[in-house]
Amino acid sequence: MRRGAFRFAVVNLGCKVNRVEADGFERLLAGRGGAPSPQAEADLIVVNTCTVTGEAEKKTRKAVRHALAANEEAPVIVTGCATEIDAAAYEALGNRVTVVPKAGMALYLEEGAFLSRPPAGAASVLPADGRTRIGIKVQDGCDNACTYCIVHVARGRATSRNGDEAVAEAVALARAGVREIVLTGINLGSYDADGLDLADLCRRLLDETADLHGPDEKPCRFRIGSVEPMDVSMDFIGLLAEADGRLCRHLHLPLQSGSSKVLREMGRPYDAEEYRQLVDYLRAMVPEIALTTDIIVGFPGETDEDFADTCDLA
Repeated sequence: MRRGAFRFAVVNLGCKVNRVEADGFERLLAGRGGAPSPQAEADLIVVNTCTVTGEAEKKTRKAVRHALAANEEAPVIVTGCATEIDAAAYEALGNRVTVVPKAGMALYLEEGAFLSRPPAGAASVLPADGRTRIGIKVQDGCDNACTYCIVHVARGRATSRNGDEAVAEAVALARAGVREIVLTGINLGSYDADGLDLADLCRRLLDETADLHGPDEKPCRFRIGSVEPMDVSMDFIGLLAEADGRLCRHLHLPLQSGSSKVLREMGRPYDAEEYRQLVDYLRAMVPEIALTTDIIVGFPGETDEDFADTCDLA
């Protein structure tokens, strides 16, 4: 590694969970005295990968090759979902590539075996780019097995973060001036830790950050990432309605198809009418709510009639 100031570049691909994890890598590296830099000037490059689609994998391989070409000296650490599926394919891209399993990435960066200097001390809870909307990961993995999805293979079984840890991180962010905290997870709606479900966790977060703001400021608010339709509880909808905007009136509610037949073939545990009823109830209880969704078209076996059903529902 070159002499002089320790510089690093973190390249992130994929979902909001990956973004939160990449932010964590940056904080750990900053805690070892590093500073973010362009890839060409970095002493270390980290690529956080995605495998959700074939196109995502293509972009991931391109990102690793670009890192190797942009900097002919720096080691390139590759981690994330794509390496969980095929680590050897990424190791084969170059002799400066080191694949680190995502479960061991934090320890790898904390130990800093790639550095010759000791840690610089605790890193800031805020990212270097000055964002005031910050994500925290409270859940990982997925116990569903939708037939089109490889993420449950890459991420493993569903796990939930301890509620006290999640609250402590949110409190630290609120005290540091963060105005919006985004809760993320691979299957966020399945959150279940110490008897708390997602609605319970949100209620705690709202309560414990309510007074952490200046006299002329509003308290920080929370935004929920993607939640599967079958995981949206009546308790959670009630909290959305009652939270006075501190729980953002927005849900990303994946539909995938408006055809009940296609939904069954996808392994989705609801039908089109159940989805429609949920949306109607959400709009009745939270009139200001904004809903976004995901739709897959061209699913194997999908007919023109199935496609028309999706268009009708969407």
